[in-house]
Amino acid sequence: MSRVGKMPIAVPQGVDVAISGDTITVKGKGGTLSRAVHPLVAIRSEAGTLRVAPTDESVEANAMSGTMRALLANMVGGVSKGFEKKLSLVGVGFRAQAQGGKLNLQIGFSHPVSKDMPAGVNVACPTPTEIVISGADRDAVGQVAAEVRAFRPPEPYKGKGIRYADERVVLKETKKK
Repeated sequence: MSRVGKMPIAVPQGVDVAISGDTITVKGKGGTLSRAVHPLVAIRSEAGTLRVAPTDESVEANAMSGTMRALLANMVGGVSKGFEKKLSLVGVGFRAQAQGGKLNLQIGFSHPVSKDMPAGVNVACPTPTEIVISGADRDAVGQVAAEVRAFRPPEPYKGKGIRYADERVVLKETKKK
């Protein structure tokens, strides 16, 4: 059996888990998340923990038990603590501004770039060159951060662009005469 799939998931205080048929719903202070359970995986709730087990001995069931366990752990962590991604803007005149559920960027184009946030994802700009994307759904937070970064990824010669806060951009050497 998958090593990841064997580990139990601790459900913290204030988080409710409901298993109904082929759907699992997790509620907490961060919101409500639900996901379809793969047919090759069985989920049991016992004494404040969740356990995931494959329904048969196939390789696919073993792999899916580890995958479902990781997805459920992300759901429980998301509704209790939440997830966030930090982006930074590097470049002269690059600015970001959050207005409600919308992110406005000025990143060196002739026009401003605007991105609407999906439901459950929040955006904040503590400074004009920092963007913080947060929410309960880890997939959605990561996807929105990747889409924002894709507007202007860091270029390899000067390093200008939008990068993750912990990203290290290796600069290329310019052409010599």
